[in-house]
Amino acid sequence: MSPWLHAELESRGVPVICLEAYHARAAMRAQRTKTDQTDARGIAHLVRAGWFRRVHIKSDQSYRLRFLLAQRALLVRKRVDIENSIRQSLKVFGLRMGIAGKAKFEGRARELVGDDAVLGGLVEAMLRVRQAILEEVARLHKLVIGVVARDELCRRYMRIPGVGPITALSFKTAIDDPNRFDSAKTVGAYFGLTPKRWQSGETIDRQGRISKQGDKDVRRCLFEAAHILLVKYRGRTPIKTLGERLMAQKGHHKATVAVARRLAMAMYAMWRDGTEFQLDAGGPMPAGDAHIKIRRLLGASNLKPA
Repeated sequence: MSPWLHAELESRGVPVICLEAYHARAAMRAQRTKTDQTDARGIAHLVRAGWFRRVHIKSDQSYRLRFLLAQRALLVRKRVDIENSIRQSLKVFGLRMGIAGKAKFEGRARELVGDDAVLGGLVEAMLRVRQAILEEVARLHKLVIGVVARDELCRRYMRIPGVGPITALSFKTAIDDPNRFDSAKTVGAYFGLTPKRWQSGETIDRQGRISKQGDKDVRRCLFEAAHILLVKYRGRTPIKTLGERLMAQKGHHKATVAVARRLAMAMYAMWRDGTEFQLDAGGPMPAGDAHIKIRRLLGASNLKPA
């Protein structure tokens, strides 16, 4: 309830700061016992010494849009869970689904159970739930597309190869206010895309894998966009050229992480400076491409791009 409490206290003129829980917990781990009293004393010491990190409270609109994205992602996960449950249950009877995508899954499941009344009844119940989830996911996805179609910044983001409506909206709502970052380099660290480092004395200086701090959904979207840019996009961009060079040196996974970090930096700079994504030295992608993407995603709905 921190966002709601922060907004209500500010509206009443009360000075309020939201502390970063991860940092505060690490600072108070030195306490031998954990009670409400010792927690309150520890927080008071943190505030008195000024050794705390302030959390940015996002706008009400960002929280509403993040709620939309979160519920859509939840339904997608539940649909996958139901499909995996059907697959696993049928394997007990020697029935293997094999490769069956979202469109062919239902028909393949009915084909496997055949005339078995018990298995058929159980599978049909699960398929009805799956179909209901698919319909609701489609409705929520159309809401996402409608929001992106009317948002100028998200349409600019979609001109980047590999960036779709989910990635564009997730990134925008996670940043919320570009002025809270000192530079584009800090955005990569904010989403946990920078390596961890452990240094002690003069002999130990290790650099590990990425920290994976921050919003994991945005990090996943950026990683997927980077993979598409590296593997499926056939054009040329400076970021892709860098990724291909890293791929030859360090492998696909590390190169994709590096490209995802560069994409985050580029998207932040586009928002801060009001610029376009540069495909090559010749200039940005034509503005109509984003509208073509959106129209294709909208399909038969009545929503129109702004």
